[in-house]
Amino acid sequence: MKKHHLIFITVFAVIVLFYKEYIALNLGILGIFLSILTFTQTEPEFRNRSFLTLFVTSIFSSLAFAWFGDAISFIAVFTSVFLLRFKGTYPKLKPFLYIEVLLVNLVSIVGRVFYTEKWYEKPKESKGFGKKLITFILIPGLFITIFFFIYAQGSDHFANLFRDSELEFQPLTFAVLAIIGFYIGFIFWNFGVERFIFKQNHYLNDDFSGLVKIQKPTFSFLDIDSERTSGLISFSALNVLLLIFVATYNYEQFFEVTKSADSLSAETHERVNAVIMSIIMAILVILFYFKKGFNFDNKANSLKISAKIWIVLNAVLVISASLKNSEYIINYGLTYKRLGVYGFLTMALIGLIFTFIKIQKKKTNAFLFNQMFWACYGLILVCSYVNWGGIITSNNIKRKDFADNYHLASVNYNEQILLDYAEKTGNREMKNQLRERIESYQKETFLSKILYYEFIKIGKE
Repeated sequence: MKKHHLIFITVFAVIVLFYKEYIALNLGILGIFLSILTFTQTEPEFRNRSFLTLFVTSIFSSLAFAWFGDAISFIAVFTSVFLLRFKGTYPKLKPFLYIEVLLVNLVSIVGRVFYTEKWYEKPKESKGFGKKLITFILIPGLFITIFFFIYAQGSDHFANLFRDSELEFQPLTFAVLAIIGFYIGFIFWNFGVERFIFKQNHYLNDDFSGLVKIQKPTFSFLDIDSERTSGLISFSALNVLLLIFVATYNYEQFFEVTKSADSLSAETHERVNAVIMSIIMAILVILFYFKKGFNFDNKANSLKISAKIWIVLNAVLVISASLKNSEYIINYGLTYKRLGVYGFLTMALIGLIFTFIKIQKKKTNAFLFNQMFWACYGLILVCSYVNWGGIITSNNIKRKDFADNYHLASVNYNEQILLDYAEKTGNREMKNQLRERIESYQKETFLSKILYYEFIKIGKE
């Protein structure tokens, strides 16, 4: 298909799926539709393993949104589908640059849309599909919509003729959806990669080029030997400092008595923040020293060993913080924030592992950013596929201090568990609230449904 056909098909799909509907199952269907259409429009030689993996994750992310309809699954669908399109069009472009491509195109559409020769291919025959679409539908539809609003503002009876009709046609909604559909379709099918973005691509290679392997000092006032020595002294001193910090950190965590829940919460957050900041700074220092020549310096073995020891000590710090968070959960139960702490610490540990590999395998700094991009994407996918609210409620409901009102109001997708709980405890008020909530979701039209609620058994009164 030609670009303008794909754009207009996307506009049509958006209008059909979202007209007078909430964002729910329809977005999942749109994600699957765009994924399959992207697959069919991608050249066979570009359908490599990475592309096929993204195709699968796009389908599953769309299904996850159809099931949950929450923010994290929305991010997963959006990211997966656009990554699939970018990967199928420019497979050699580094993934980190896809973010830049998307941001540029989100803004540049204002100017690029007027270069019709770039995206609208004129038909060879005078009776082409695109020409008919514009002649008989788009142009008349635009004028009809504009004048409808003009006349509706000038006559209440005129407006009521359409407002009270059985069809209840909403031209404003239709027009807005058409604009949104065109915006999405244009960016998705006609995105452009500027020349300055292509020029950045070689800077993001995972491996060094031959020229970079020539050892040169970072600063003009320091020779290579002095810089190597300063790095060794710095990492040796930092290892001693971090070793002392790890010892005191673990003593405070596991041997001092915590007085209250508030103090335990404050201590946990402060220590986790300290761990994350320590790891970020550690990675930045390592990236500074191992950005170029020292990766291939035979005299820098001591420097590399010191850096690796520092990475291992930071990993110990991550494990200690994770144990502290686990203690907090054991004492006071699971929440979204406490699960989020595990997420941040997991990403920190993955960053340390890739930093270790970078030094061991003599990779560029860009290697770390490229790998962390995919690690972040993987974390988004995992978060979108799992019912965390169900896990939180299932864990906390076993506790004696189970806060049913908190889980009813602040935890999502736990209705089936709470219904069973209300039935066992005879809590009719909670049961009625849950029934009303579930029934309100189940009464939605098909495209506005969230599938999770369709499989909940309410039972009879």
